[in-house]
Amino acid sequence: MSNDDKNEESFISHLEALRAALLKCVYSLAIAVPVTFLFAPKILNSLIKIFIGNSGISLNYFSPVEVFMLQIKISILVAFLICLPYIMKQLWDFILPALYDNEKKFLKTLVLISSGLFFSGVLFALFVIMPLIMNFGMQFSTDTVRAMFNISGIINLLLWLCIAFGLMFQVPVITYYLIKSDIISYSSIADKRPYVIVIILILSAVLTPPDIISQLLLGTPTYLLFEAGLLLAKLKKKKNLTDSDS
Repeated sequence: MSNDDKNEESFISHLEALRAALLKCVYSLAIAVPVTFLFAPKILNSLIKIFIGNSGISLNYFSPVEVFMLQIKISILVAFLICLPYIMKQLWDFILPALYDNEKKFLKTLVLISSGLFFSGVLFALFVIMPLIMNFGMQFSTDTVRAMFNISGIINLLLWLCIAFGLMFQVPVITYYLIKSDIISYSSIADKRPYVIVIILILSAVLTPPDIISQLLLGTPTYLLFEAGLLLAKLKKKKNLTDSDS
């Protein structure tokens, strides 16, 4: 068998392995979604109670299937979160044979930290940001101007904010590993803080609704997380220099 035939056979086997891993992920979701759909009404009510609290806000729907479609969307999202560890394991098992030991350790640490930050961003958006936005919106309610919120708009906003905060909370990981890997030096990125602030504000504007409050609520913690990643990278570099000198 020629080298070309071996390479082609290896490529096909990798495609088959990837296909098998992806099918397992799809099957897990197909099993989980009907189960989570049974609990979707309770999950929806719990989400509403979290960011409404005792404010007395009532949500309205204007289509017979509007709440039903929301429950489907929530059930899919919850099923994905439940299956996420299994999905990550399938993908991990697929790429594991191609990695060296140091790469396995690096990737495992990166996945754990990144996942923790993503879920932290989701919880921050759910328990802190969304109640702030709802209270801010209620400030404009008067005797002549009543607040009437559409449940689809509110839940879609919540889901979008959770994704946005989960993604933006990856900033310290990106900053830390860029500096740790010597792709960017600490001094160069530290000197470019004004540009970083502009980039964060632009991303905040893209990932949030078109209002300055949401943008600032996303941009401010993101910049603080950037500074945290910068500080961790600086401390790590200093520790490595100390260890090398000793």
